Amino acid sequence: MSATPLESVAIVTVTYNSSGALEPFLASVRASEPTAVTVIVADNDSQDADESRRISEAYGAVFLEVGANLGYGGAVNTAVRSLGPETMYVLVSNPDVELGTGALRTLVDRLDANPGTAAAGPRVLNADGTTYPSARRLPSLRTGVGHALLTGIWPGNPWTRAYRADESKPDERSVGWLSGSCVLLRRSAFDAVGGFDEGYFMYFEDVDLGFRLGRAGWSNLYVPSARVVHTGAHSTATESTRMLKAHHDSAYRYLQKKYPGAILAPVRWSLRVGLTVRSRIVTLRVERAQRRSLQAQAPSNPSR
Repeated sequence: MSATPLESVAIVTVTYNSSGALEPFLASVRASEPTAVTVIVADNDSQDADESRRISEAYGAVFLEVGANLGYGGAVNTAVRSLGPETMYVLVSNPDVELGTGALRTLVDRLDANPGTAAAGPRVLNADGTTYPSARRLPSLRTGVGHALLTGIWPGNPWTRAYRADESKPDERSVGWLSGSCVLLRRSAFDAVGGFDEGYFMYFEDVDLGFRLGRAGWSNLYVPSARVVHTGAHSTATESTRMLKAHHDSAYRYLQKKYPGAILAPVRWSLRVGLTVRSRIVTLRVERAQRRSLQAQAPSNPSR
């Protein structure tokens, strides 16, 4: 099989007030491969859109104004629909990621060699060199619920250990889902399942995609020989409580979709209650920490 030319590959990244991360990302794309690659920067109605546009144009990327904040999956879908039929593969990536040399070519070659594979994900490294958990098994009713409900208050619980069992394995392997922070998608498979479910504003859209691709007969491949660095300069850093709620809402949406039907209605109701309670507990904990931080930073009032 001949190698797919990089002219048939596009990169899609989504920005939301993340112009500070965009230039290192685009610079890494330029440095990673000897051949220029089409890059679409889909902007979710950012306040710094003018700066992101300037940076995008300086690096030859297409700046696409989505027109509203559609969330991660919605913006990716919009960008993919703008691509011509000649695009065979799409690398979806956060802007706070930097591609390693040859990472894109490696992922393309692995999809070429595995026609039954819909998605290939690299090894994602944190800035300190540790491995970010980007390839996992699909959450089941038992492990997913135990992990979702208890990981914040009992990190070593058996369900979280089971869910994260494959995190440190360096071997190439089929997995349930791959992190949407950086994943190469076969365009035909992505289109066939309808792209990302736009009902997920943020979080779990990648888990859901892996689930639906597997249900459609495709596999998801973890390729640790391709490496990228997740710098962590993410646009949601200042919106932690809002994002906590979005995470819990998305977790429930995923489990609700995976376990439908009237017979499981009591289970779904219990999940909803449990996730709502956990979301509130974690949110209160974060709010208290934020208040303590603000109090520590506030100047003391001099006595009169």
